[in-house]
Amino acid sequence: MKHHSLEKGDIIISVIVFAAIAVTVIIGLVNWGALMLKSIRAVSAKEQAFQIAEAGADYYQWHLAQAPNDFKDGTATSGPYVHQFYDKDGNLLGDYSLSITPPLAGSTIVKVISVGTLASSTISRTVEKTMAIPSLAKYAVVANDNMRFGGGTEVFGPIQSNGGIRFDGVAHNLVSSAKPTYTDPDDGSNQFGVYTTSGTNDPHPPAAVPNRPDVFMAGRQFPVPAADFLGLTAGLTKLQELAQPAAGGKEWSASGAEGYHIVFKVTGGVTSYDMYKVNAQQVSPSNCGTNATANSQVQWGTWSIKSPISSNQTSLGNFPVPSDGVIFVDDDVWVDGIVDNARVTVVAGIIGNTDPTKNANITINSNLTYSDYDGTSVIGLIAQGNVNVGMMSADNLRIDAALVAEKGRVGRFYYSGNCTVSGTNYSSRSSITLDGMIATYIRYGFAYTDNTGYNTRNIYYDANLLYGPPPSFPQATNQYQVISWREL
Repeated sequence: MKHHSLEKGDIIISVIVFAAIAVTVIIGLVNWGALMLKSIRAVSAKEQAFQIAEAGADYYQWHLAQAPNDFKDGTATSGPYVHQFYDKDGNLLGDYSLSITPPLAGSTIVKVISVGTLASSTISRTVEKTMAIPSLAKYAVVANDNMRFGGGTEVFGPIQSNGGIRFDGVAHNLVSSAKPTYTDPDDGSNQFGVYTTSGTNDPHPPAAVPNRPDVFMAGRQFPVPAADFLGLTAGLTKLQELAQPAAGGKEWSASGAEGYHIVFKVTGGVTSYDMYKVNAQQVSPSNCGTNATANSQVQWGTWSIKSPISSNQTSLGNFPVPSDGVIFVDDDVWVDGIVDNARVTVVAGIIGNTDPTKNANITINSNLTYSDYDGTSVIGLIAQGNVNVGMMSADNLRIDAALVAEKGRVGRFYYSGNCTVSGTNYSSRSSITLDGMIATYIRYGFAYTDNTGYNTRNIYYDANLLYGPPPSFPQATNQYQVISWREL
């Protein structure tokens, strides 16, 4: 009996031990489950706050699509701007608070910081969305006409034309055309929208398009949607309004002579410009422009200030770059010099003119450069007619600028082998280097098939111009695009 009692005691002790263990395990499981549930709820709440924050950033992208210049959420306050956020059943879930950084002068980049907070807790998440309207300077060259890039041309940037393109140089970026095929006006042949005769000629359509990485290093593409040249049209009237003193710009009325000469200069780290009235242009040398090509070019001329330049222009003084960066000239204008830490757009236009022989033009015959290439210095040249490189241009010419020929072309007129002034023959020049972009309504060109013009043409695309273009520069679209997104 005594032995039996000891067994009963052992069983009771065992039951108590196992019960204690079970209770401990159950309590642990309950606590673990509660912790997991709490964690799941926290994750869900954080995700919900994140979705609310994203909704706020998306809302302001939508708002900018309706009001591209409103950076105060339709109010006159400086923000932050708080909006309540409801679900589809009308239940309040939380709110988002928006802080908006408007674009700097000459830029379209907008930064939106959205903080999403739940109504049921203090949990919040923050996202930052950066948006911008791309400018017309999304291309190295964009044209509304058939184009020909000869041997010796090297382009570092995308090329787009609404016509066909013959490209016999080297393209480091994509070359595209809106045409599947076209008739090359130079020889009347039927060709692919983008083709080459460099090395081995491309076959004619409808043959397969060969791979030519020796010419098209990033490929070629056709047909593609046409570039919007309604967007290219600079809107001269609007630019003239921006050039009024009340808007912070500067307008120069008709010179009563040959036009104006702007020379940018830097003094003590500040950019300004000397303004001259041009009194005489260089007379064309005998037989320099009697070639049929020259005779077919509208507004053909030497587009060169008569030498010596100092004796054939009158100084009008030195002037600061306008606060809004827009200089509007109601006449032809020559531009050169250097710009440092300044953003400026020079426009040549005669408002109301419909005669293409009287369109205002811009000419660059001497170097026009930046002192740095980080996007803080920007020059835009917008001509109603042509953007010229004249006859008496530098043998090695550099142009740092975004060039727009609204109704004409960017390029150099044809000058025959007889274009000699004071012992210098100007028909053939060594090299031209452009760091910026070209937008041309009709066919561009700095060289001709008889080896006149610039023997070497280097065109570099300035990517800083895409979202940080010159002041009031034409835009590729009126819609903001997302260029970066991150959670803070």
